Amino acid sequence: MGGRKQKIREPKSGIYVIGEGITEQYYFSHIKQIAGFRCIVKPRFFGNTGIAAMRKTIEDLLRSDVFVICVFDADVSLRNESEKKRLEQLQNKYRNHKNLLLCTSLPSIEFWFLLHYLDTSRHFKDAKEAELALRRYLQEYEKAAKFLEKEGWVRKLCADNKLELAIQRARKYTDDAGAYSNVYKAFEVLMMSKGNL
Repeated sequence: MGGRKQKIREPKSGIYVIGEGITEQYYFSHIKQIAGFRCIVKPRFFGNTGIAAMRKTIEDLLRSDVFVICVFDADVSLRNESEKKRLEQLQNKYRNHKNLLLCTSLPSIEFWFLLHYLDTSRHFKDAKEAELALRRYLQEYEKAAKFLEKEGWVRKLCADNKLELAIQRARKYTDDAGAYSNVYKAFEVLMMSKGNL
């Protein structure tokens, strides 16, 4: 005999940020605190997951009256044909969904961070190369929980109006550029919900 089943609670209304990995999780957790954004960022909505797992989380959340921002790297879909197909299916299914915003960065979220320091859309061979370029400006950056869990690196990204600069720069580059990030769209939603836009 098993124990009592836990009742699954319906999500509260609001903006939910979900994503692919711990980098996105910590980044949005920190920026929520720093900027005072009203959104829900929980570890269970993140992880080293593929598009299929994110799709399930999206579908579960969209059953309630919530807005979902889904943040993930586009480089995986370039290297893996089955992930590319899953991404295309996801984008096609939700292309005009009013409660979902898909935010991708090519090659990775590190390109979004780089835009805080540099106006570029140059091609990066992979996420590692974008990470190396970012380290020229944020030397201590590391894709490890012991670094990411500290808020200071996100404070540095936001200092001196760099977040606003990144948003302006990212708007110029579409997904047919060498590198791009539409994570700026998440901030447009978050700022509007806060009454800042």
